[in-house]
Amino acid sequence: MSIPAQSSGAPDAEPDGPEGRLRRFATIWSRAIFPSTATSLSRPEFEEHLLPLARQLSDILHTRVFDATPAHGVGASLVAAHCTDPDALSSTLGVVDSYLVLYCGGNGPVELSTEDSRARCARIQHALAGGFTQALRERTLAEQEAIARSALTARSDAEQALHATEARFRAVFKDAAIGIGIADLEGNILEINDTLTRMFGGLENHVRSHKVNEWVHPEDSPHVWRYYDELVRGEREHYSVEKPYYRNDGTVLWTNLTVSLLRDSEGRPEYQLALMEDTTERRLLNLRLRYEATHDALTGLPNRTLFFERLEKALAPREGMRFGLCYLDLDGFKAINDSLGHAAGDRLLVEVADRLQSCATAPGEMVARLGGDEFVALTTGPRTQDEVHELAGRILSALATPIRLDGRELTVRGSIGVVEGPSGERTAAEVLRSADITMYRAKAAGGNRFALADAAADARAITRHGLTTALPAALDRGEFFIEYQPLVHLGDGSVHGAEALVRWCHPQHGVLGPDRFIPLAEHTGLIVPLGRWVLEESVRQANFWQERHTDGGPLRINVNLSPTQLHHPNLVAETVDVLERSGLEAGALCLEVTESALIGADDDLLKPLRQLAEMGVDIALDDFGTGYSNLANLRRLPVSILKLDRSFTQGMQHHPADPVDLKIVEGIVSLAHSLDLAVTVEGVETGAQAEQLRQLGCDTAQGWYYARPGAPDRIHSLLLADAV
Repeated sequence: MSIPAQSSGAPDAEPDGPEGRLRRFATIWSRAIFPSTATSLSRPEFEEHLLPLARQLSDILHTRVFDATPAHGVGASLVAAHCTDPDALSSTLGVVDSYLVLYCGGNGPVELSTEDSRARCARIQHALAGGFTQALRERTLAEQEAIARSALTARSDAEQALHATEARFRAVFKDAAIGIGIADLEGNILEINDTLTRMFGGLENHVRSHKVNEWVHPEDSPHVWRYYDELVRGEREHYSVEKPYYRNDGTVLWTNLTVSLLRDSEGRPEYQLALMEDTTERRLLNLRLRYEATHDALTGLPNRTLFFERLEKALAPREGMRFGLCYLDLDGFKAINDSLGHAAGDRLLVEVADRLQSCATAPGEMVARLGGDEFVALTTGPRTQDEVHELAGRILSALATPIRLDGRELTVRGSIGVVEGPSGERTAAEVLRSADITMYRAKAAGGNRFALADAAADARAITRHGLTTALPAALDRGEFFIEYQPLVHLGDGSVHGAEALVRWCHPQHGVLGPDRFIPLAEHTGLIVPLGRWVLEESVRQANFWQERHTDGGPLRINVNLSPTQLHHPNLVAETVDVLERSGLEAGALCLEVTESALIGADDDLLKPLRQLAEMGVDIALDDFGTGYSNLANLRRLPVSILKLDRSFTQGMQHHPADPVDLKIVEGIVSLAHSLDLAVTVEGVETGAQAEQLRQLGCDTAQGWYYARPGAPDRIHSLLLADAV
């Protein structure tokens, strides 16, 4: 009968919590390697021993600045726990590859993407395998070197012990798992064991025909032969290096080489003892793991990791060196994925990658895939000003040829952001950000082109991004306020109402007009709560004016309605709610909708406006004359006011007025009045302009001639002074 474990009460201890998943990973790990472990621990005890190592791997996976080096210690800990069987390493790598991301991928403070998690996992395997093999090698080398040294020293012992010493030496020398060689101080090879012979291809005479200092390889570390010279001079007792050798067949043998100095009974240097471990397979494994961690699995191109390494190297300060970067994003790739499927999209990306590789074949050029349909091409050298433009042109030309896919010919277009400059002035992140911003400028200009980076454009884009991210908090912090511009009756000059104009008091940029943030609010969807706040504040202010207005009828309040608000399903309900809670009559509210928002509007879009109009709310058609709408459509729109765009009245700012403008405005006013529509004119800046508009029959006007937008208590303070 089993006794259920007591719950710790912590969420992480639950089976599906982080601690529970971590323990599950440790259980799988212990089951995989326990059979090949020479330990006195029971399997549950061994599992508890692995738990802190599993936690180390999980922590490494989620480090903010990723570094797989600590995984060396995990591999070394396995060797220290007597997990020295080769199967223990292969089983451990298999468990980490299959289960680390699965059970520990969600344990960190920041959720990683699948691609980033797999790349990190591969580098962790690489580091763990390196730590395991290094610890195992050090353990083996220490044992073998101690035995070999003892055996060689024993040869010079007393004559009566010579036979026993020789036997022990031969047993160790002949059957050792690592290669052993003995040479004199002149480098002549005197003896080698079978393992070393096999490492060099099985030809003993080939090894003996060389002297030690003849085994030179182009990839030798600079200090290898300096260490050797110090050893044969007796200045060094031993050294350990990684050294490659050429075999007789021309292939390369990679080894971990430890060379020790053997002295005679009087302490004089006499022989060199070399211990060699064949690391060729491990090096190939490391290269494979490195390749998988730094290359895109789909296209085979260098991935983001390798690209950043190359970019940082290209940006390091070097006299006379420059760099050029092309940041490519395919135009309309999502439509291909959605219509033909992701498998077809992947094949398209492979074809695009092949074409890009053919464009960057010169020295100092490389192509990489950052993810999705984003690619980069990098060129370095002293003359990248022209080379990067040529590279961008070659890329667009390579993409121009249609790609045949599943019987279809697909035309691929791309937008490229180009950044070029001297090395040593910017970081990799700054360069990539500039290229990304420039690429989107190329896309906004129509795509299928490249654009050059511009510092001023980058600054504007960064500012826009900052404003976009600050918008939600700004509304919560009360950073928005409203200014009011009077609407003046042209007949008697009285204040007929006011238009509400929202402003943003930004902590860093000061007061911002709506043209700076309304498009951003439209793009992010924040225009709906912001628009409701403007409506509530404006209606509250209008009700305040109405209660204190004693010299005429109530003041009307005009509030702008964005296209997004126009499509919002709760527009009518929210407007009614605001009016009812404030106590303002519906007839005192006018909602302004731009002409462009209503071009081609169907009955579903016009329905909420009709409902509001039936309640008594006035609907004004703002910026009339800029949208090229059919004038006949005015009959079916639920509008009661036309707001004439200022472009039609600029010619009236001085006397005499432009006769063409007079005819146009006269015709519009006549048409509007025939349809029972009032006419409001924006942008009135001079007295001559105001008088001309009055004579033409316009009903109301607003502009700097009367007053600039200001605080609500200045609504009746009219300047009546020319503003131009």
